[in-house]
This record gives sequence, C-alpha cells and structure tokens, in this order.
Amino acid sequence: ERLMMCRREGAKVKAMEMGLGKTIQAIAVSYYYKKEWPLLIVVPSSLRYPWVDEMEKWIPELCPDDISIIQNKTDIGRISTSKVTVLGYGLLTTDAQSLVDTLYKQNFKVVVVDESHYMKSRNATRSKILLPIVQNAVRAILLTGTPALGRPEELFMQLEALVPRKFGTWTEYAKKYCNACVRFFGKRAQWDCRGSSNLDELHKLLSNIMIRRLKKEVLTQLLPKIRQRIPFDLPNAAAKEFNTSFSEWEKLMRASNADSTESHFVQVMGLITRMFKQTAIAKAGAVKDYIKMMLENDKLKFLVFAHHLSMLQACTEAAIENKVRYIRIDGSVPSAERIHLVHQFQKDTETRVAILSIQAAGQGLTFTAATHVVFAELYWDPGHIKQAEDRAHRIGQSSSVNIHYLIANGTLDTLMWAMLNRKAMVTGSTLNGRKEKLQAEEGDKEKWDFLSFAEAWTPNESLDEIKNEILFTHLEKEKQHDIRTFLSPKTNHEKKRKMASCGTALNFSLESPKVTLKEDLKKSSQNLDSEKIIEVNAICNENACEREAKRPRALETSAQSSSAKKKRKPLAGKKDSFAEETTQEHSDTSLSNPREKPITGKAWCCSLCTYINNVLLPYCEMCESPQGNDVQPNGSQKDDPLSTQSEKENVRLGDSVTFPVYDVLMFCASRNTDRIHLFAKDGEPLNCNFIPLDVKLDNWEDLPESLQQTQNRSLILRFVREWSGLTAMKQKIIRKSGQIFSSPILAAEEILSKQQARLSSTKRYVTKEDVAVASVKKAQSSGGSVLHLEDGKVFPVLNSSSAQVDVDEDPSLYKGYLQAIDEKGNVLCLSCQQPTILPDLECKSTAWDTRFCSHKCQEDFLIRSSQSYLRTKVFEAERGVCQQCHLNAQELYLSVRDAPKSQRKDLLENSWMCQLPLGQLNEIILNPTGGHFWQVDHIKPVYSGGGQCSLENLQTLCTVCHKERTAKQAKERSQMKRLCSASKYGSDITKYFIKM
Repeated sequence: ERLMMCRREGAKVKAMEMGLGKTIQAIAVSYYYKKEWPLLIVVPSSLRYPWVDEMEKWIPELCPDDISIIQNKTDIGRISTSKVTVLGYGLLTTDAQSLVDTLYKQNFKVVVVDESHYMKSRNATRSKILLPIVQNAVRAILLTGTPALGRPEELFMQLEALVPRKFGTWTEYAKKYCNACVRFFGKRAQWDCRGSSNLDELHKLLSNIMIRRLKKEVLTQLLPKIRQRIPFDLPNAAAKEFNTSFSEWEKLMRASNADSTESHFVQVMGLITRMFKQTAIAKAGAVKDYIKMMLENDKLKFLVFAHHLSMLQACTEAAIENKVRYIRIDGSVPSAERIHLVHQFQKDTETRVAILSIQAAGQGLTFTAATHVVFAELYWDPGHIKQAEDRAHRIGQSSSVNIHYLIANGTLDTLMWAMLNRKAMVTGSTLNGRKEKLQAEEGDKEKWDFLSFAEAWTPNESLDEIKNEILFTHLEKEKQHDIRTFLSPKTNHEKKRKMASCGTALNFSLESPKVTLKEDLKKSSQNLDSEKIIEVNAICNENACEREAKRPRALETSAQSSSAKKKRKPLAGKKDSFAEETTQEHSDTSLSNPREKPITGKAWCCSLCTYINNVLLPYCEMCESPQGNDVQPNGSQKDDPLSTQSEKENVRLGDSVTFPVYDVLMFCASRNTDRIHLFAKDGEPLNCNFIPLDVKLDNWEDLPESLQQTQNRSLILRFVREWSGLTAMKQKIIRKSGQIFSSPILAAEEILSKQQARLSSTKRYVTKEDVAVASVKKAQSSGGSVLHLEDGKVFPVLNSSSAQVDVDEDPSLYKGYLQAIDEKGNVLCLSCQQPTILPDLECKSTAWDTRFCSHKCQEDFLIRSSQSYLRTKVFEAERGVCQQCHLNAQELYLSVRDAPKSQRKDLLENSWMCQLPLGQLNEIILNPTGGHFWQVDHIKPVYSGGGQCSLENLQTLCTVCHKERTAKQAKERSQMKRLCSASKYGSDITKYFIKM
C-alpha cells in the first residue's frame, strides 16, 4: 500500500519516530523503482558509511563499483557511472561549483534525503542546492524523525522540495502558519517568523504527504521511556560567574523595548550564549559526581549527552578516575571512526559509558546496549533532545530506557526546560495533532542531595601553576635505571606494572606478549585428575573496536577453577589464522601457538601431515585438510561433535536439496564497508556478500543456503583464514584496488609487487618545487603554458619559457603550485600530467578544482606530499595500533589527553611510554598530542629508496618502537657511509700486479 501510494503521488516524507526502520523502508522503496535509477542519497556526513553498509546488505546484487561515496568537492569522476551516489550535506557549499554542476547534469530520477530537517533554513546554501535536485526527481523520499525541530517555519523548505507551491509562497506560508509579524530593530523593520498559528489546519495538510508513525503505534513490544528530572542546587562558588552574567542579562531585559536596536538584540543573544557555557562549567562538578555514582553499578551501561567541550571533558574525567573503559564521540572524531566506536560500545561488555555530543552523535547512531541516558546539558529545541533519547530507545532495545535530566536550579537550565516544553507543544500539534510535553517526573530530592555539595570543577586549561608532583623529575627517571632495583625483591605492584602495559581498566595492551612454554606447561600440569572446561578470552574483532564476540574453550584444572576470576595469560608465538584477530586490528596480544600448547584430549591431529591443531580449527592449519578424518594423539580416530556438527548438518541438507557446488569462488572487497562480495569462477556475480567477522562467529545469515553446502562453505572458510592473516594495511590496499580475486594473499602480493617498483625516491615528500619543475618541463615539451595556483586562487597564465627561467633561478619563487597546460589548452594533472576532467579555464571558481584528473590521483598526490593527510589515511587502516609491539597507542593517547593533568603522570608511569626521555614525558603531560604516542614510519626506509611512497610502504609504530627503529637505521646508515668511504679510498690489490 505504501509503495502504491508513492507511485501515485511521486514524493513522500517519511516522518516516523526515530528507531522504527526508516532507512530499510527507504531502501526497499528505492529498489522498487530500480529501473528509474541512478539513485542519489543525501545524508549527514557521519552517516555515509552506515548507509552504504545497509545498501550492500539489503541489495546484495549491487557490486562494489555500483556505489560511489563523494569524498570531497572535486570527487566527481564516478558520479556519471555509478548506480548509487551517496553525498554528505557538508559538501554542499558555495565553493563546490564543479560538484554542484555535475549533480545537476546527472539528473537523478530517484532521490533519498535522510535527516531532511537539515533543509530547515531557507537561506542555507545546502537547502538552495538541494531544492532543484529534489524537485526535478521523479521519486523523492525525505526521511526524518523530527521534521520540525521547534517551529513550523522549519517545514517550508522540505514541503517546497516535495510539492512546490502547494503551501503557497514563503510569505503566504509564514503569515498563515508562522504568525509572522513585523518587528523593529531601531528604525529597521524585519519580519519575525518564529511563531506558530493555524496548527490544526497545517497538520491536516501534512497528513496527505507525510507518513507519520509513532512507536506506541508500531513498536508495541518496545517498553516506554521513563523520563526523570533531577534538580539540584549549586554551591555559590560554582555559580559565581553565572550569577554575574545573569544580573547583567536582567538589566538588558528590563530595558525599554522602544529603545531596542539590532545591536541591543545581538548583545542579548551573545550574553545568553555566554550564560549557556557558564552554566555548563558551573554544574560540571555535580555532573561528574553523578556519573561516578552511576559507574558504581558494574552492570550498568549508559549514555551521557552534552554540548560544550568543557562538560564533555568533565564527564570523561569521571570515567577515567573510576578506571572504566569508555568511548567519546564529538565533532573532532572522523566519520569513519565513529562507526567503530559504536560497535565497541555495543559489543564490548567492559565499555561502560558513551560520552556523546548532542550534535555530533545525537542522530543516526544506535546504542541499544545502553539502558540509561543522562543529559548533562539541555539544548535549544526538543527535536535534538528526542533524537538523542532515541539512540537507545529504538528497535533492538529489550529493556526500558531511563532518561535523566540534570537541571541546576538558578541557572539557564530552568529557563531552557520551560522553553523546550513550549516548543514541544508546537511541534506536537503540528506533526501529531495534539499538544505534547517532555513528561518527566521530579526525582527524589533526598536521593540526589549530594549533588548540591559537589566541588567546583576546574578545566585543565586553567591550571596555570603546575605543581611539582604533576611532572616527572630526574630522580624518578634515574630510579628506573638503578641496578639496586634489579637486585631488590619486587613487590606485587611492581610485577603487575611490568606485566601490564598501562593498567587493566584502560585496556591498552594488558598483558605481556611473551610467556614461555615452560610456564604454560607448568600451569596446565597441575592436578590433572580433575579437569574442567573454562572460558578464555578470544578476540574475534574485524574492526579493532568490536572487542568481544565468542570465547573458545580450553582445559584447565580444578585447582585453577578456584580462582576463575583471575585472567589467564595468553601464550606467545605464531598466531592462529582462523580463531584469532589479526595484529593490526587490536591492541591486545596474540593467541597461543598450537604447537606450543600441551596436547590435550580435545586437540586433533591431521591424518595427512600429523600437525596438532586447535580444537576450534575445522581445517588443518598446515595442509588445510578437513577435520573430519582427524586422528587423536593416541592414534585412534574420533569425530569431534563440536567441530563437525555444522558439516553434518550441511550433508543432511544436501541430501534433500540440490545446490550448485563451486570448485572455485572469486571475491571482491567493498571499498567502503567490511563486506566481501562473491563471484563465480567466470566473474559472474552471485548477488550475495558477507562480513568475515560474521563467518568467524559462525553467523551465516547473510549468505544463501547454496553457499553453506560443505564444499562451498570450505572455500569461504579458507578465504576468511587468509583474509584474517593479512595486515590492516594490506586489506585496505586490496579494497582500494577493487579487483576480483580468488586468494587475498596472492592478490596482495600482486598489488604490492606493482607498487614496489615505484619505490625509488630518497626524498621523503613531493614538494611544490618538484611539482613546479615537472610542470614547466611538461609545458615546454608539449608547447603549452603554465598556470599559477595559490590558496584556491588562479593567477594569469605564464609563458613556459619565462617560467623555466624563474624556476631555474629559484624553484621556491612561486608560493603555490605551477600547473602545466598543453597546446590544446587542457589543464594537466599535478600528479600524472594527464588532462583533467574540467578543462574550462574561463570559470575561476572551477580552475582550482582542475588540479587532478581523478580522485585516485588526488589521493596519491596528497599521500606523497602531505604529512597530515598521510597520517590520516594510515590511521583509517591501523587505527593507531603499533605494528611491531601491537599496543594501542591511540587509546593511550585519548586517555592521557582526556585525563586531568594531575593523573597523567600515573597513566604514563604505568605504561610502556615511561621509557621515553624525561623532557618528552613532561611535554606529554603538559600538552599531549597524537604525535607523542605513535608515528607513521616507512617500511622500506627513505634512504633506501622508500620515499614518496603510497600506503603499502607505511606502517604505524608507537613512539618507543619508532625510536628504537630510528636508532637502528641510523646505525645502519653510519655503517654504510663507512663502507662507502673505505671502498672509495681503499687500494685495489690488482694494481700491484700490473707492470708499469
């Protein structure tokens, strides 16, 4: 019925409440009109990758090349060839003329606009750009849970995009539904459209084009929200600054309205903004104590929403001081990183709290693992508040969601709470046809009375005087190298620090990567008479933040079961390619080597190569023969029911239904998600895909039954083993290539062998001088000219001969880039010197966009020329995990950065970073940055020809490992210089045998 309605009317607004599956429904409607594609999906920038993942999941016939994510304002090469284009709101700006022109030229017939309330402003550039795109589409779907965040005026642009002029012009709409009136700012008159009127009529008109569903109507099994207001008084010392500003605000408001001017209005609004920030700082101490109180419940997972960075910082300090694992998402977290943090919170039981920005993480993300939501601050409109509430209250939530609003009496909170309820009544009447409020019961005052006695919170930035105990001293550093500490008996605390990288609570790299075989045999041989199966943590995460999945089993004695709460140390050695995570994806140490494990009754011996395999491996790790014909260590054959159960089920399934059996399967890794697409031997797509992590967890729901047949299943399992054995960087390189392959190992070797041939430069980066020399040389050889580009501006065309003279005299004369133009007037790419996409030089707004011929060339050029861009791309693949010691340096950095300065010393002292020099440690305490904790290093050194390379020659190293490797390379270079000098000045002995 819904599809027929859309086909008849052509455009709809899906304005269902958050968490009711609008995304999947929009994908289904879009697929129904697949013949009318190309499809354009416009989403907030942070939701681009989740949308692509949903598209690949629900429409598996889409190949990786069919979907294009627009990465920047010049990434327009694949728009014309892609079936689906995903675009972020952030790219729709006035300086993106080439992107806008390409979008208009493509003429999309089906358009989906997610979170369409981003179009609420008539004057916003993105609204003006999107309006004709949506109006020209044959099928248009607008998705939002909050069409109007606070006022009816926010609906007009969305309605105008779907049904132009049905609600009249803006003036007519504003007068009728926004209670528009003229206000004077001094002598200047201005229309005020922030009001509301005729809401019942507006609601009836909206019901014809808007599909509005509430959770209580659709998701009846979902338990309701329980809102609670927690008011508390602030100490006078904490609210001192706010009280001063509040008195100033009262004086301004008492001023006569007749004397009000525009400058007076701006002054009032600026003062309110200042009071908003002062309210956050004043109540930060109480909020911090409240979070600590909630963290006392070990089984509680909850969300904390705030707006100001100062409040987010206070909440983070509460988690650090309680030594619990947390995630934090604010505006500084990249879009691709946010989905990993969401997975971490959802699947890791040790991650107790998510500290979230209302604007950065208040929409589009799912946190159903949380049962409580705490609002440390309020916001200006009820739409953002409800969006944030429904991050936890949505499909997949099995518990009731308790929402706590912390409201400080005598601050801006009380005024904002009243304002939120007034706006909620307006939006409720407009969208739902009835007046609504943020119904919240007042909490027990006696229960929260301790908040009134909270100490005032002081930001790190205001600590001007650094006490001596905050920094390291020479005495403490010398103590680390005192030989008496080696001879004296070690306390339990020191032993624990030596084994732990930086503390169990923070989970950086908690255990030593090397434990001897002798120690393990000693542990496993205790009391062999009574054995008991216990669980041992096995890491099965594919994305570096999905920390917990399944737990493989191992044997342990009853003597160990008495201390089951103690964690067992993992063995060191070769990694299990199927049951464990790859080293680049985790901060924890690797699992044990099957050869070094004591042979138990649950191990199985391969009948072909006699290799002793782990019980969880369905195939031999050495020869890959199936486990079905395994031989027990005592020589007898026995089928392991745990490992062969799924195979027996497949055999029974195959007896009743005939499925195609493939001798070879081909694979293609998605560029934008973790999914792997399947192809037949001849390259024909099988229209299905899967996530390797799901296969590891024995979750085959994404694959059809035909591929779960025994032989087909074995091909997929073999692929997962090989794929998991690759480093994160190699996986990224394969995804980036977009090629179809049968073996990921062979594919990686083939790609790397081609790339390594280009590694021949001993210069670290490509400079502007290098580009200038290459461009002038190309212009002279082709009989063209040279274009000067600087800071987005284009200067007059230069003659190649005069430019050659200038470059020969001083290559750094031109501050910007010199770009070649051939004899036909085509602008040549800065990277490959081939014609760019847009050769038109007349439009200055697009000339800066013609620096590169494709997004691939642009990315390759930036990696070879920009250190910051290079670091960003390496982080996307390896996420700050050292590739040598496998410790998570990025997580340590975030914890040190977010911790109070008084606690940073302890964090560093209990981590592997304490090996750094004294000055560097104190610099980290005062001003920590990511570069203090991990570096991007060349695998093939620059002095050996590894400079100006692409991603395959780069790796992440923590600062300690980087320092050691740099010292080693310096020693090698010194030896090379000595050998070179010796060979240069040494005598040739054959000269003595030549007759003069």
